[in-house]
Amino acid sequence: MSARRLGGKGGRKRRALVAGFRCAAAGAMSEGRPLRLLGLHGYRQNERRFRERTGALRKALRGRAELVALSAPHPVPGGDDDKDGDDPRGWWFSGPGTFEAQEEAAAPAGLEESLSAVAAALAERGPFDGLLGFSQGAALAAMVCALRARGDPRFPVAFAILVAGFASRAPAHGHFYRQPIGLPTLHVVGDADAVIAPRLSRELAQRFVEPVVLAHPGGHFVPAAAPQKKAYLDFLDRFRPGQGRAEMLGAGAV
Repeated sequence: MSARRLGGKGGRKRRALVAGFRCAAAGAMSEGRPLRLLGLHGYRQNERRFRERTGALRKALRGRAELVALSAPHPVPGGDDDKDGDDPRGWWFSGPGTFEAQEEAAAPAGLEESLSAVAAALAERGPFDGLLGFSQGAALAAMVCALRARGDPRFPVAFAILVAGFASRAPAHGHFYRQPIGLPTLHVVGDADAVIAPRLSRELAQRFVEPVVLAHPGGHFVPAAAPQKKAYLDFLDRFRPGQGRAEMLGAGAV
């Protein structure tokens, strides 16, 4: 269950870019505040439901990072019948009012509105240092990372934690993954995840320059037991001032 840094794609220039993002986030603690993470929920969830399901994580991060959840802009059709709660939301659809992570959707809908919603939250509810996404929210966060790495000023974040993430199979979204993404990321993979297969999350990790992968034995949820807590805190400590040793770690356990 240890977190391990993979040899992602990219050369010295991209690694220097990653280091620059770390320095950008270090300002949070120098300002005397915890890091702030914008939380992006999974498909058929919403801001309230995500807060409920990340209570253990928020407790584990207390004093080091604050998690602020955002609801997706799109209501999921048939939401009144949702067994998990009211007002389920989605970040984009792969078909008319539906979503399937592995579908090669010919006409995905709703992504631009969701990117605009994230940009607005970063501007109006910030400052934020990074993102934490779950499932479809992790897939969206990866796209935001790609735009940020290209210099998009709408997304001033320095890192992301991606839980049960995946790369969109829609051809229209392929441009997000054409180049290795030079933003630091922690990828959390459930070995027993029956919703987002572990291989999909690992494939997403390989799209990044220096991904750190944390595997856990559970399924489709945000884990926060002691081993995962340590991995989260070790990763976040890389973005605090005076953490030079952590910055210099090579491949292996973090």
